Amino acid sequence: MIYLSRQEHFNAAHKLYNPNWSEERNKEVFGPCANTNWHGHNYDLIVTVKGQPDPETGFVVDLKALSVLIREHIVRHVDHKNLNLDVPFMAGKLASTENLAIAFWEILQRELPGITSTAQLHCVKIYETPRNFVEYYGE
Repeated sequence: MIYLSRQEHFNAAHKLYNPNWSEERNKEVFGPCANTNWHGHNYDLIVTVKGQPDPETGFVVDLKALSVLIREHIVRHVDHKNLNLDVPFMAGKLASTENLAIAFWEILQRELPGITSTAQLHCVKIYETPRNFVEYYGE
C-alpha cells in the first residue's frame, strides 16, 4: 500500500464558543479562543490517500487533480473566511479544528471518486499552529 499526501494552506478566523453556556463558562473552557472579536490561524491541510500505483502512470492518484479537488471543494470555501459565520458546511457546529477535520473528510470522501476509481481517503490532517494539529481517519 502506498500513502500519498498533498498539502494545501488557508487562513481563517473562528471563535470557540458554545451558545448553550454562559460567557463565564465559555471563557473558562476555551480561554482566549472564546474572544468576542474572533481570532485567526494560518492552517495547513494535509490530505493523504492510499492505494496501489496505476501500472500505466505509476500514480496512486494524479496529485494535480487532488490539489484542484482540495482547493475547489475546501480551500475556496474557508480561505480568508470566518469559520463560524461564512462557511455553510460548518453551520451549527462548534468551529474546532476537530470538527473542521470531520467536515473536510466528509467532503473529500464524497468528491474523491471523481478523480480516482482506486485510491481511498486515508487521513485528513490539519495544523492549526505549528504545534497543534488534528488527524482524522474517518472513524
